[in-house]
Amino acid sequence: MGELVSIITPSYNSSKYIAHTIDSVLAQTYKKWELIIIDDNSVDDSKKIIAHYVKFDSRIRLIELRENQGPAIARNIGIEQARGTYIAFLDSDDIWLPKKLEIQINFMETHNVSLCFSSYFIMDDRGRTIDTFIIPNNRVCYYQLLKTNFIGNLTAIYNAGRIGKVLMENIRHEDYHFWLKILKRIKYAYGLKPPLAKYRLRKHSASANKIKAAFWQWNIYRKVERLSLFDSLYYFGNYIYWGIKKHRGLF
Repeated sequence: MGELVSIITPSYNSSKYIAHTIDSVLAQTYKKWELIIIDDNSVDDSKKIIAHYVKFDSRIRLIELRENQGPAIARNIGIEQARGTYIAFLDSDDIWLPKKLEIQINFMETHNVSLCFSSYFIMDDRGRTIDTFIIPNNRVCYYQLLKTNFIGNLTAIYNAGRIGKVLMENIRHEDYHFWLKILKRIKYAYGLKPPLAKYRLRKHSASANKIKAAFWQWNIYRKVERLSLFDSLYYFGNYIYWGIKKHRGLF
């Protein structure tokens, strides 16, 4: 039947989307999972919607935070509570395709892979597909990932049984730094070309603001990874290059 997969979902005022997210997990062909939803002190109907699912499926757990902590802290709480050999991430407005877990877990177990990710679709606020992010390489190392983030958080799964429980730093681009952190422990992350998830690009999302994203990227190089000025400029130039390629649909 395979190993248990712990799915970590931070939720904050997600009543508009959370049911679709949970339904996409329930539709997985790989059934050995637990879904840990960490509600970050929502003030909408999110908790009521989640509680409905908890009542009817024991694989779903709800953790309620008394104060808003932000996605990094919420995910860390979920990671600490996770019981699975594998840990995966799914935000409360994104969805998975039905065979997502089955395909990735089979690949990871067959090829002894510690970190796996995939291509994904990009959808708008209404759930309409507007683009596709196709990963350019089937594997990436730490230095390649410094050039740009090829790993979509909603597609990534890592083997916590082998790597250990890695926690996120409470910073901007926390998921990007998280994968850099893991790639200091292992040689490669392996990617699958078929899109296995759908990422919701919202008008006011952090990833939609290119100037802020570039500033946070530079901060990762200089203040978090502590790269030299020369190395930071080199990787930031690559970050811009890959950003242009992505904008033009060249990968």
